[in-house]
Amino acid sequence: MKTESPHVLVTNDDGVSAPGIAALAAALGKVARVTVLAPDRNWSASGHKKTMHRPLRVREGRLSTGETVLVTDGAPSDAIALGLLGVVTDPIDVVVSGVNRGGNFGHDVTYSGTVTAAMEGAIGGIPSLAVSLDTYEAGADYAVAAEFAAYMVGVLAREGLPEGVVLNINVPNLPRDQIKGVRITRQGQRVYRDALVVREDPSGVPYYWIGGDPPTGVMTEGTDFATTAQGYISVTPLQLDFTAYDLLPALAGWSLDGWG
Repeated sequence: MKTESPHVLVTNDDGVSAPGIAALAAALGKVARVTVLAPDRNWSASGHKKTMHRPLRVREGRLSTGETVLVTDGAPSDAIALGLLGVVTDPIDVVVSGVNRGGNFGHDVTYSGTVTAAMEGAIGGIPSLAVSLDTYEAGADYAVAAEFAAYMVGVLAREGLPEGVVLNINVPNLPRDQIKGVRITRQGQRVYRDALVVREDPSGVPYYWIGGDPPTGVMTEGTDFATTAQGYISVTPLQLDFTAYDLLPALAGWSLDGWG
C-alpha cells in the first residue's frame, strides 16, 4: 500500500449532516486525500445491507461544515461498494467509517452501519477501520476520535492489515489529556434491554416500536466495552470469517446420515 498521501474513502451511518463525519473529514484531510461518500440520511443499526431491489442515486451534498461531498440514498455499506466499484475513480487505499455517535461494542458490530461499512471495505480488499465515540450527548466533541482515526490511517499505511480483517475503534468521551492510552482489545458482550412498545393508529390497528433502556455491557477485563469505560481507546481486530473452528471436529463426529 502507498505510504505517502493515502487516498481515504469516508462514510458513516449517521448521515452526511452528522458532526462526526465532518470532524473525521477535517482530521483526515491533514494526512491524506479524502473522498466522502455518505448516506443522505441516518442509517443507524442498519447492519450490513446491500441494496439490490432498486437503483442507487449519487449526488452532491454538504457536510455540516459546508464542504461539498458525495451522498447516496443507499446504506453505508452501499456507499463503500459504490465507491470501490467505480463511482470514485481514483484508487482507494483505506476505508474509514465514522465517527459514529455512540460506542459500537460486542454484538453491536452485527447491527452497526458504521462497522459493516468498514466490513464492506474489507470485502473489497481495502484496509478498513470503523471509529465510534462512546457518547450520545448532543454537542459532543468528535475531534479527538477523528484525530485518532487519522493517526491510525498512517499506521495502516505503514503496517497494512491481513485480508478480511477490520479494526473497530471505540473512543471514550474524554478530553485528549484525560485519555489514558490505547489498548488492543477483544470483542466484549453487550447487554440489551429491549422492550416491545405497542401503540394503535387512529384506525385501531396496532403498530410497534422496539424500545427499552440503553444497552450496557459486561465489564470483563480486556474487552472493548470495559477498556473504553476505563478511559482507554479500544482497538479491536474483527475478522469476516465467522467460522467456529474449535467446533468443527465435534460437528464432524455427529451422525447426520439419517437425513433423507
